[in-house]
Amino acid sequence: MIFTENKKEIRVMFTPFRDGLQSVFGGKTRLKDILPAIEASAAAGIRHFEFGGGARFQAPFFYVGEDPFYCMSEIRKTVGPDADLQILTRSVSGVTLTTQRTSTLALQAKLMQKHGTTIDRNFDFMNDVGNLVKTGQPIVDAGMHHQVCVALMGLPFKSDQAHTPDFYINIVRELLKRDIQFDSVCLKDASGTTNPRTCYETAKGIKQILPPEIPLVQHTHDTASTAVACYMAGIAGGVDGIDLAVRPLASGTSQPDVRSMAHSLKGTGYSLDIDPDKMDEIESLLNKSLSDYEFNPVTTSADARVVGFPMPGGAIGPNVHMMKSAGILDKYSEVLAEFPEVVRAGGGWTSVTPGSQQYWLQAFNNVLHGRWQKIDAGYGKSILGYFGRPPLTPDPEVVKVAAEKLELPPFDGDPLEEAPDTLIEAEAALKERGIEVTDENKFLVAAAIVPGKNMELNEGIRLLENRSKITLPLKQEKSDTPSVKAITTPTKTSVTVSEGGNTRTYEVVIEPPATAAAPATAVANQNPAPGGSGTSATDVFSPFEGNVELVEVNVKIGDTVTQGQVVAAVEAMKAKHDVKAPCSGRVSAVHTSIGNEVSAGNPILSIEA
Repeated sequence: MIFTENKKEIRVMFTPFRDGLQSVFGGKTRLKDILPAIEASAAAGIRHFEFGGGARFQAPFFYVGEDPFYCMSEIRKTVGPDADLQILTRSVSGVTLTTQRTSTLALQAKLMQKHGTTIDRNFDFMNDVGNLVKTGQPIVDAGMHHQVCVALMGLPFKSDQAHTPDFYINIVRELLKRDIQFDSVCLKDASGTTNPRTCYETAKGIKQILPPEIPLVQHTHDTASTAVACYMAGIAGGVDGIDLAVRPLASGTSQPDVRSMAHSLKGTGYSLDIDPDKMDEIESLLNKSLSDYEFNPVTTSADARVVGFPMPGGAIGPNVHMMKSAGILDKYSEVLAEFPEVVRAGGGWTSVTPGSQQYWLQAFNNVLHGRWQKIDAGYGKSILGYFGRPPLTPDPEVVKVAAEKLELPPFDGDPLEEAPDTLIEAEAALKERGIEVTDENKFLVAAAIVPGKNMELNEGIRLLENRSKITLPLKQEKSDTPSVKAITTPTKTSVTVSEGGNTRTYEVVIEPPATAAAPATAVANQNPAPGGSGTSATDVFSPFEGNVELVEVNVKIGDTVTQGQVVAAVEAMKAKHDVKAPCSGRVSAVHTSIGNEVSAGNPILSIEA
């Protein structure tokens, strides 16, 4: 039991409105559904909020149709001018989907400060000190409080070289040697897999070398039900601040509830700087405003298995929702079982974004395609050095496979200098479409750029053209009558007919009624392939049962294709997956176009043998 005779108040950052939303819903919530609780939180005397960054920057315009900068400004208005509003940024990628140049990160910092941010918590998933220094400077230049992170994680295998107290303490020691201002240090455990002893020894060691005016704060998740124990250990080691949430956006994959932490500190001499008795009203408002949302038990319940698959709460939530949408949630346990292998082979970088997603996608690929048969681009580039130096040496055999499959050599240069100039690309895309070129618009487009992805599918462009995909995790309406899905494209099914004691099964194609209009984005001005009349056609489907987005169609009507040829691609789990021709022949029909959702029941195209 920790105890101090010198009373100490622990500063709390209130996290339900960023990490809570991200952990539970993948950040996919409307602003209007959280503003009443934010207002009540400010009225309750809370003065330090997490309100943006991470996936909560992307989710508003990717899935909700809302401008994240508008959301941030509205939250600032709600809490008033004096509260601290904090964001989370990811070193070389910031709040974007790929590595950026310093110029883009400088614009990011400028815009975050403009729209209400006072504190920027910046982490590097490699714990690469050089990356932390270079990406921290724009934060300092923008006039924000620069909180530098030491990223923690419990390895799913034994190592005395990384993710130990000495390993973490040395990161801070190296930072103190560099020419970079930082105003506080955060011990950030995104997966909640660090044990209490490591938390205590790390905090104690870092406090001994930090200047006394620099606070040390701690962040963890309750995924393994150990968050309170880890916070108690960190506080005993000298931690000055911790991150907490409130139900229904607390515990499970999120942070512990304020009330459970306050209760645990009773009689220790330590206390929180917010009133736990004020949480009931905030919880009540959240329960009311989020009553239409479906809470997934995977993201709201503890799971001790996480110590073997160090996946952060903020990544479990989005990935579970994506797997459910794609109809492959049954693969969840198999993907988790691959984690120790992909973490070991990769070099033990920390499972925070983008590292967590890279681990996840490679584990996913190993399950779907066989181990190392398909290399996720992000995972492969990480083990090849394009994001910095991993804590441990990656498996040389996997490095060789990644270099071959991605056709990339190993890299030991500066990731920031290697990055493309996304601002130039974004500005050109805005001008081409007649969209106003502002700093905000330019950054929204740049933040959503994925190498090789069609700019028409860029989520920034979609938002600015008022065609965002709205995919909120809302409850399904219950009805006594079975729902009937309208057929807008030819749909293949089977019919069994019994007559005179004989039973026969036929495969049929149901054509849409003449009155059913084709989707606005459906393929137009394409004539049927010559010679197609009366010839049997084979339909080509998405490899996923659920709904996924069609991101490429590589053929047109009349093209000749061979069996196994890549004819299209769909996006699932934030990654592109090939759709291959099941037979050789001529493309006789293309039933949809890029940007549309497809599923296994609706054909993408047809091939005549």
